[in-house]
Amino acid sequence: MRYALVTGGTGGIGEAVCRALADEGCHVYINYLKAKDKALRLAAEIGGEAVGFDVSAPEDVRRAIAGIEPPELLVNNAGISEIALFTDVADDTAQRILGTDLAGTMNCARAVLPEMIRRKSGNIINISSMWGQVGASCEVDYSAAKAGIIGFTKALSKEVAPSGIRVNCIAPGFIMTEMNSRFSEEDLALIREDIPLGIFGEPRHIADTVRFLASAGAEYITGQVIGVNGGMVI
Repeated sequence: MRYALVTGGTGGIGEAVCRALADEGCHVYINYLKAKDKALRLAAEIGGEAVGFDVSAPEDVRRAIAGIEPPELLVNNAGISEIALFTDVADDTAQRILGTDLAGTMNCARAVLPEMIRRKSGNIINISSMWGQVGASCEVDYSAAKAGIIGFTKALSKEVAPSGIRVNCIAPGFIMTEMNSRFSEEDLALIREDIPLGIFGEPRHIADTVRFLASAGAEYITGQVIGVNGGMVI
């Protein structure tokens, strides 16, 4: 039995990832912060377990991970965003974005790595964004956090490779999730025009990429940023 931990496991991408890994035979720990009922329902459906903790709080992360089977696979998916001018974003909102998206990714990796290093085996997949690659106006804090995840992935992959641990990053494009439900039909039409493939991404596209990076077929891949964006960023 392989154990996997997926942070932000109740969101659109997170749920798809949890289901994909369960299909591959993993026992999936579904992290949630507020959506306990949804996490419990998903856990019951896929034979996993719901685990509540705040990824931005290091002590909370360490406590929760100490209480589960050591995961062989960590998918750092938890993230939040805010669309506003940089100068209009409140300090606490900016800190919450950086704390969840970037620090949360680092906190969870730091908590699972000692056991992975001891076993000389492990796999960490970080979910960034195309905006971490090129930046987005009116999502400056989010872009900075996601860019930090890319740098973190590259640096950590070099550090832990001698221990047999792979670290990779997925940079999704525009994925139709609840986070993007705030856009109007007019906005969506304009966004679609910028996507060479002419279609929006779906959570399954990210889940399928996680499935590959978690497989033996990706055993020689580490430190990479995989863009899943329909050609929007090349």
